Amino acid sequence: MTRHTHGDEMTARGPARATRRRVLAGGVLATGAAASGTVRAEVHPARAGEVRHGTVRADGVDVFYREAGRPDAPVILLLHGFANSSFYFRHLMPKLADRFRLIAPDLPAFGFTHVPEDRAYVYDFASLSRTTEAFVGALGLDRYILYTFDYGAPVGWDLALAHPDRVAGIVSQNGNAYLDGLGDAAWAPLRAYWAAPNAAAVAAIRARMTLDGVRAAYVQGVPDPSRIEPEAYTLDAAILARPGNADRQVTLKLDYKRNLERYPLIQAFFRARRPKLLAVWGRNDAFFIPPGAEAFRRDIPEARVTFLDTGHFALETDGDAIAEEIRRFF
Repeated sequence: MTRHTHGDEMTARGPARATRRRVLAGGVLATGAAASGTVRAEVHPARAGEVRHGTVRADGVDVFYREAGRPDAPVILLLHGFANSSFYFRHLMPKLADRFRLIAPDLPAFGFTHVPEDRAYVYDFASLSRTTEAFVGALGLDRYILYTFDYGAPVGWDLALAHPDRVAGIVSQNGNAYLDGLGDAAWAPLRAYWAAPNAAAVAAIRARMTLDGVRAAYVQGVPDPSRIEPEAYTLDAAILARPGNADRQVTLKLDYKRNLERYPLIQAFFRARRPKLLAVWGRNDAFFIPPGAEAFRRDIPEARVTFLDTGHFALETDGDAIAEEIRRFF
C-alpha cells in the first residue's frame, strides 16, 4: 500500500497522522517541482476545519481523497456523483469537521484519482465499488456514516451490502435507491438505449458531458443560478474532457441499469437493518425526483426526509442547511 500527499509519504492513518516536519515556523514549505509538475509540500498538523488532501494506492488505483476532522471522530464517508468529484464537498467538510472525521475519495474516472494504463481497468459500477471498498480498507475504516449522492449512491449501497456492520448511518442527498425516484425526461436517453441500443441515445448522453451540458445540470432547478460557483462545473467539464474520459463516462452511464437491478437488494438491507437514515434532497432535481426520497420511509419508517428548494447539486446552494440537518440527526 502506498500513500502520499502530493508526493509525501503517508502513515497508515491518513493525512492527519502524516509525518509532520516543520521547516518554516507557521508556514508550509513547498519544495521544487518535479519534472512531472508535481509540487511536494510539507504536511502540518490539522487545524480546525482544515481540509487536507492525499492519495492512497487501492485496488491498483491511485485514489485521491480529501479529509477533515479529528482522526478519532465518527467517520462520514462522502461519495460524490456525476460529473463531479470530492471537490463537491469542499464547503461541507469544514462545517462538520469539529464533530466528524470526513473522508471524500474521487472515484475512478473522476477528479484527481489516477488509474495506471497497465491496470486495464473496467469502467463499470462493480469496479467503482471494488476500488472504493479497497480504499476504505486501506484507510482502516471499520465504521462510518455513508453520504450518498448520485453515482455515490450505488457505490455506497454496494459497500453496505458487502459490510453491513460497518454502516453507522446514511445521508442520502439525492442518492437514489428506488425506481420511484427516476425522473422520466432525464432518464429517457438511457431508457431508450437499454430498450434498443442506438447511436442517437449515445449522442444524447455525450451531450451532457460538454461544458454547457454540465452547467445545465448544475443550474437545473436552482431558483437563483448566480449562487452556483462556476469553478464547480468548469472543473467537472475539464476533467470530462481529458483524453478517453468521455468514452469511460459513456460506458458508466450505460451500465447504470445494473444499479436499478440491485435496488431490491439494498431495500431488503434497509428493512433488515433499519439504519439511521437522513434523506435531504433538492426537490427540483429532474434526475432523482422527490418520490425517491419519500420511498425510504417504506422500508425505514423512522427515516427523516426533508426537501430543499434547489436542484440536483444541493450542496452548491444549501450546504449550510444540509450541514445543520446532519448535526441534528447524528
